[in-house]
Amino acid sequence: MQAVNTLLKNFARCSAFPFAVQHGVKKDLFPLHRTLILSPCLKEGSSHSASEKLDLDEWKKVMKSGAQEASEAVSEHNELSTVAAAREAVEMWRLAGRSVPENISDDQLKTLMECPSKASRKKYLKFLYLKELSKKNDKIKMEKKRERRLETQVEGDSKPHEIKRNSFICSWASAMDRMQNWRVAQSMIFGQPLVFDMSFENDMSPREVANTVKQIVFSESSNRKSMDPFHIHFCNFQDNSQYHREFITHYRQAWDKLLITVTERCYTEVFPKNKIIYLTADSPKVMKTFEHDKVYIIGSMVDRSIKTGVSLARAKRLGLETASLPLERYLLWSSGAKNLTLDQMMDILLTLKDTGDWRKALEFVPKRKYCGFVGKSVSDLRKSLDLVNALKLGKRQEEVQARQFAKNYSKKLIRK
Repeated sequence: MQAVNTLLKNFARCSAFPFAVQHGVKKDLFPLHRTLILSPCLKEGSSHSASEKLDLDEWKKVMKSGAQEASEAVSEHNELSTVAAAREAVEMWRLAGRSVPENISDDQLKTLMECPSKASRKKYLKFLYLKELSKKNDKIKMEKKRERRLETQVEGDSKPHEIKRNSFICSWASAMDRMQNWRVAQSMIFGQPLVFDMSFENDMSPREVANTVKQIVFSESSNRKSMDPFHIHFCNFQDNSQYHREFITHYRQAWDKLLITVTERCYTEVFPKNKIIYLTADSPKVMKTFEHDKVYIIGSMVDRSIKTGVSLARAKRLGLETASLPLERYLLWSSGAKNLTLDQMMDILLTLKDTGDWRKALEFVPKRKYCGFVGKSVSDLRKSLDLVNALKLGKRQEEVQARQFAKNYSKKLIRK
């Protein structure tokens, strides 16, 4: 049995030594100091009979536990050496002037070593550097905010003029708001009515309805700021319509507080027909003067496809008088349709109501649509017409050059 025992010990040494050498563990560190207990009789040094069997199961367990401890020690040693080497490499890159974070944890180093290529490691280090830099900037901003708060608390009484100025502006704005509300409230009793016909929802797309409501909002604001505002009526207005939804999105809670009259009835039921004048660009009758005792009606419609005659047909169907603005009488019309936006119509009517001057009122017409006013000197008119013609010729030349370039380029491609 002693011969068998020495043979097993030599076999264990020969099988474990290459494993230790392969993983870089010293020979004396490998746990082979354990004594293989083959039987209780070997420990006591007494002789036994050959009939006793060798305890191979115990020997296998001892060998497995020793190999497992050795592999754990080797992996821990390699991991620590890899993290330390990575930290040294990061420190060298920082000294070389690369964008590397100042503080990096072991987990981040492990993630860095798991990167498959050098470029990915550089990107990961740059990401950590930018993250650290943003944290530093946030800290600096917070410190600056704290300093400003302390300065404002300490020097709160050192700026009385600005406080007085802000309070004056707020009081002045509130006073102007109250004055404008008072004027609009007075116009609801004594003012001249101005009607917006809200019966064109089915003739427009949802986008055109939204644009119409925006223009009406601008019109209401201009009327509110006027010295002598109109009493605005929304006739043929239906609840839960698209008009209504768009107005609520614009005004929100102030919709119920607007100083206007909203009704589902038609304007022919509210006002006498002989007092109504429907303003439409398709009317053959040209408006000469502004009449203060009439009720002017504006069609609430933005027609991008230019469907002519819709509002004129509605006015004729109801038997109402129609009129159009004298644009050709006072303006040298150059191009484009003679349709104006609703807020432009409101500004023109407010100016006519206050001054009665057509030239001053028609200044709200976009200047891209006309060359000038009728009655100017011939030289000024010639200059404006020459300018318009030069612009048109320049655009035509640019178009011709673009077409020629496209043809030449296509020929080159075909040759290639």
